[in-house]
Amino acid sequence: MYKLFFRLVFQRMDPEQAHHLAFRWIRLAARVPVLRTFVAAALAPRFKELRTEALGLRMHGPFGLAAGFDKNAVAIDGMAMLGFDHIEIGTVTGDPQPGNPKKRLFRLVPDRALINRMGFNNEGSAAVAARLAARAPVFRAVVGVNIGKTKVVPEAEAAADYVKSTERLARHADYLVVNVSSPNTPGLRDLQATESLRPLLSAVREAADRSVEGRRVPLLVKIAPDLADEDVDAVADLAVELGLDGIIATNTTIAREGLGLVSDPALVAETGGLSGAPLKERSLEVLRRLYARVGDRITLVGVGGIENAEDAWQRILAGATLVQGYSAFIYEGPFWSRAVHKGLAARLAASPYATLAEAVGADTRKASAA
Repeated sequence: MYKLFFRLVFQRMDPEQAHHLAFRWIRLAARVPVLRTFVAAALAPRFKELRTEALGLRMHGPFGLAAGFDKNAVAIDGMAMLGFDHIEIGTVTGDPQPGNPKKRLFRLVPDRALINRMGFNNEGSAAVAARLAARAPVFRAVVGVNIGKTKVVPEAEAAADYVKSTERLARHADYLVVNVSSPNTPGLRDLQATESLRPLLSAVREAADRSVEGRRVPLLVKIAPDLADEDVDAVADLAVELGLDGIIATNTTIAREGLGLVSDPALVAETGGLSGAPLKERSLEVLRRLYARVGDRITLVGVGGIENAEDAWQRILAGATLVQGYSAFIYEGPFWSRAVHKGLAARLAASPYATLAEAVGADTRKASAA
């Protein structure tokens, strides 16, 4: 039914308008007690065997919503109602900004992909912090906060901008993510170079520790799939050196290999970050490389091209303790999270592993030993 609705309604709408319409429906459903209870019962069944501990946090399962869908923390309960075990909000910048000019979101339906050049459109760290502080949770879900650089802030002042967001948001975050990998903010990806990334992450870590008493907020960094292999290794080594809690692999890509054969070449030529199915292989490759480098010393989060339970299971076997999705949600609809959880439970039951934790990195370890 959803796929028919997508073809007849959403596919005929501007993608950003369709996003806002669906978003309003999700928020509305979460505000009505009887409706949200019914929806959660149908779409968010819990599987005990999928319970996950990561980043010092307990979750119903390993599958979460990636940053970008709920930029301003307005629908956390709505997304939890749909079955996501953790919800990563943002990207949030130090100051509010409108993002890039529209049109800035494009569907490549035959390739099951999206191109976006949103440009971190959000209400800013002060407004998002106030909303999180006032939130009265209806559903239990882990909330990550993804922070990025305000566009007008020069690269030399980037660390101070991230620190400003950290001081406002860290106390409200179950975990914090430093996003240095979006292709839509000029110069942002330059911060992935270790000589820039080391002082930035150190400053954010210190700010989080100053801002939050009584607990240590887990800190992760999100990297691009377009990094060269040696740069992936360098970031992995830096994460271990600095005592980071995790790495998210990966953000969107600027590559376009293999596209244009079925999708409109004019859409493929649009600038921005590509997400969805075409990202699958490179994201998996980066994840395997990271796990081979860091092992179990830090938590890895697999994201990029995850469409179904098999994709999520392959990320876990490659080394991901947590997995995230976004683009496939647009194409699969509200039953997507339920299907992924059900499929993961079936794959775990058919595997030689007693728990998900045993499965994490199993294939990568075998490949290394061979």
